[in-house]
Parts: sequence; structure tokens; C-alpha cells
Amino acid sequence: MNIPIKLLDVVALTEDMPQEGLYRGQVGTVVEILAPDVYEVEFSDDQGQTYAMKALKAFQLMVLHNKLIKVA
Repeated sequence: MNIPIKLLDVVALTEDMPQEGLYRGQVGTVVEILAPDVYEVEFSDDQGQTYAMKALKAFQLMVLHNKLIKVA
């Protein structure tokens, strides 16, 4: 199932980016769609403080879901 990424989607990294201090599984929010399949993602801590902003391609992200997904 390939669900498109939308503005404000909660996403997780699918690969390590140690040079950026980001690692697989870290959770962020899509804050801008920069181009087809390119997204600006904001990574914040539990207090809402942003610790990283990164332009990422769709293949580097996985959309997270907190409810049942129904596919037609």
C-alpha cells in the first residue's frame, strides 16, 4: 500500500542520517511540500522544541497512522 504523503502528516525516517544527527525511526511532521516527492520535515522533542528541519524524499519517509486504514 502506497499512501501519498500530505502536509502535516506524521512521518518516521526509514534510514540513518548520522551526519544530520537523525536516525531511522525518528518521528517528524511534514511542514512543507517542496516538490513532487520532496518534503520539509520538522523534528521536535517532547516539549515542542525543534531540533532539526530537513528536506527529505518520499523514499526516506514512512507515514505513521494511529487509526485503522480502510483501503477501497
